[in-house]
Amino acid sequence: GVWKLVFSAFEATSMQTLSSGSGTFSVPAQANAIHIQAAVGGGGGAVGGADYDKAGGESAGAGGGSGAFISDKIFSVTGGETLTYAIGSSGSGTGKGFNVTASGGGTTTLSGGTSGSLFSLTGGGGSSGTGGGVQGPLRSNTAGTAGSATISGTAITSGNFRDTDGTQKAVTTNTSGPDGTFNSSGNGAVGSNNGNCGGDNCRIGGSTGAASYDGNIAGGAGGSSSGAGTNGTAGTRGSGGGGGAAQVNAGSTIGAAGGSGEIRYRFLKIN
Repeated sequence: GVWKLVFSAFEATSMQTLSSGSGTFSVPAQANAIHIQAAVGGGGGAVGGADYDKAGGESAGAGGGSGAFISDKIFSVTGGETLTYAIGSSGSGTGKGFNVTASGGGTTTLSGGTSGSLFSLTGGGGSSGTGGGVQGPLRSNTAGTAGSATISGTAITSGNFRDTDGTQKAVTTNTSGPDGTFNSSGNGAVGSNNGNCGGDNCRIGGSTGAASYDGNIAGGAGGSSSGAGTNGTAGTRGSGGGGGAAQVNAGSTIGAAGGSGEIRYRFLKIN
């Protein structure tokens, strides 16, 4: 006789990463779920520091906020449907000085023609330093705000699937994302704010950007106020940018951009 294939079990697809822009992709015909290993809105940018002429203090740049996130969440989808995505861009950092505001990060979204909106993860806000002047008053420093998560899709929290190694596993074993916890999602975090130091020519380091993914991905470092000083460093994976320092040898240093958003996913067949 002749062997004829009558059934082939669907194995999980390989993980794919979307790190910028927008577009579409299709659900495999046999799949009924999408595993979002990681998704996050863009991180907010940070402002630079500010130094004054006998104003009684100096100002550190506040840190940018982080984007809302998803880690190891599984959503129901329909085989063959088209999914539409947008990846939140990073917020830009700004230079030093007075009345400066960094831009916020963009929103990361995923939706389907049949499944409707699955999620929307807004980006972290940019920090600001407003109202100051060379001879005073000291400016008001405000940290970047936290992004917020809106989860609209149907989450799958039980059942089994065939993994890429051919073995059957429970969906709850999916804990490889940044949070290390199955079915995790939430808002971002507010950036740090070192504020102003007291006394003319005091030195103050820049503020740290907010961490993303529930504190698991560090924000950008604040600039150093030691010696010639350093600029704030950029965030990664939706975390906030680090703020600039004040009263270094050459004045102040600049703030940095937040980290770009992302979506990391694969398709499953849940039984």
